[in-house]
Amino acid sequence: MEQTFREYLQARYGVGDEGSLNEFISRENGRLLFAGVDLEALVAQHGAPLEIAFCPLITQQIERMHQWADAARAQTRYEGAFVYAYATKANFSEEVVRTALQSGAHYETSSVADVRIATDLWRRGTLPNDRYVFCNGSKEDDYIDAILHLRLAGQRHVVPVVDDLDEWQRYRDCPVTMTVGVRAREYAQCSGGDRFGLLPDEIEQVVAELAGTPHRLVLYHAMVGSQLEDQDAWMARLEAAIAAFCELRRRVPSLHMFSFGGGMPTSAYRLDFRFDYAAFLQRLFATIKATCRRYGVPVPDVVGEFGRYTVAAHSVYLLEVGKVKRGRDGAPPWYLLNGSLMVSAPDTLIVEGQQFIILPLSGWDDPAQEVRLGGRRTCDSDDQYPQPGQEALVLPRSNGGLIIAVFGVGAYQAMLGGKGGAHHCLSPEMKRVVIEQQGTRLVTRVIEEQSLSQIMTALGYQPQPARVRRSPTPRVRRPDAWRIMARGLSYQRALDESWLAANPQP
Repeated sequence: MEQTFREYLQARYGVGDEGSLNEFISRENGRLLFAGVDLEALVAQHGAPLEIAFCPLITQQIERMHQWADAARAQTRYEGAFVYAYATKANFSEEVVRTALQSGAHYETSSVADVRIATDLWRRGTLPNDRYVFCNGSKEDDYIDAILHLRLAGQRHVVPVVDDLDEWQRYRDCPVTMTVGVRAREYAQCSGGDRFGLLPDEIEQVVAELAGTPHRLVLYHAMVGSQLEDQDAWMARLEAAIAAFCELRRRVPSLHMFSFGGGMPTSAYRLDFRFDYAAFLQRLFATIKATCRRYGVPVPDVVGEFGRYTVAAHSVYLLEVGKVKRGRDGAPPWYLLNGSLMVSAPDTLIVEGQQFIILPLSGWDDPAQEVRLGGRRTCDSDDQYPQPGQEALVLPRSNGGLIIAVFGVGAYQAMLGGKGGAHHCLSPEMKRVVIEQQGTRLVTRVIEEQSLSQIMTALGYQPQPARVRRSPTPRVRRPDAWRIMARGLSYQRALDESWLAANPQP
């Protein structure tokens, strides 16, 4: 007897077909829910493809991390503060950044545009005066100019984290006091991560040149990597970084913050994800406290930069299987989506081994089978999931029409794929439903699917008046066809409809 999808899910992940599947996905009365939102109802209302952004999940992530940190500080009697910074490069969308700030997050930047956004939010009061603005990354002149502009405008808590020695020279010449950080290179374990920051002798040069200036070194930054689930390996590197911080603190009394960088993993990508956040934070605070006692220095405020953890879970894609093609030579069948994964979820290509939680909205009692997803809106062999060598994807058997939910797409996907422009094979950006919390109410905003005219304009093509003759019909104007094409019709059908609109038949 064939295994149903329901039975497969129970055997593979140990979850039932009703109730909670993880922290933000559940199933009730046979309907799949995302943070309590009925996904089938949204598809019935808006169609697919469709993106749902549920911003209250961002608030939930931030508040839970603060609760774990508060409990860990209490258990270890840690006297320093905990500073939660949102790494905005994960998702710059206005509603995302605003929600993170309203939920108590500080701000971490990575580019000149990022600082300009922070400046605008600070002037409006959305970014409160008491929040830190940590500026990371290698910095060109315009990035440094934006940092100095924000500081000279009166933001006292902007902290550029020195990544190159020539960057430090610019801050040294600032007429008002600058608070700066240094990033240490030697702790990174991710590929390419060790290109950021300073070597030990370069940090010493910054410290030496600070003497006699009004500027202060306030932060030591030790980034290890991303999505770190091995607590022992993570803590081993952090222990060395904490010792280096303490050595430096002995000579630099203004140094009062230790940043363990990013790396906090998220449950957004796997149903079988397990990580004890509370235990990690308790271990981190206890290690810092013990090391500081050994070196005879006060404990620092602890800074964490949370990107994927903050926003990955808050968005989901709903995609329709528009066509099913049987596999060649016994390979799993192709489920061809009315969309493109390499456009809407570029991490499927960019991040080695990237996984997403993919569940069907229906068919849980149908036979389960291994399948391959392919995009219909691109003509590219790389537009597939899973990639070769990855664990097989299992979904219910279908002849087409199945709606699948791709979870965990709230971090980096829109930023890597771009927003508002032209994408691979001119695949349009899907319709978005943004759900936000306003007081005790949930407020919904709908952003329509990207139109063909928007795509063509982004590429520099401007619709021009033109005459098209189809004997024996009279002439038609091309702009009418363009407007109809924006509804997703073919060019020929658009011409047909524009002519019929201008020439009604008896």
